[in-house]
Amino acid sequence: MGLKGIALGGIYFSPLLVYATLGLLLALALRTLLHYLVGHRTLWYEAWFDISLFVIAMAAITFLFSAF
Repeated sequence: MGLKGIALGGIYFSPLLVYATLGLLLALALRTLLHYLVGHRTLWYEAWFDISLFVIAMAAITFLFSAF
């Protein structure tokens, strides 16, 4: 996919919008899995953890899609 614009119905969207959506879905899946395995009481700053997990997931997806 790379970093080229995506055209839907004649409107160009930034690929970062697609990457952010996929990153959000991946972060939600990982968050659910981690809360199931570890528990929510062990995370001290849950909001910071969620934001960090989203940024890491979005960076990983951006790297994977831009590398191929």
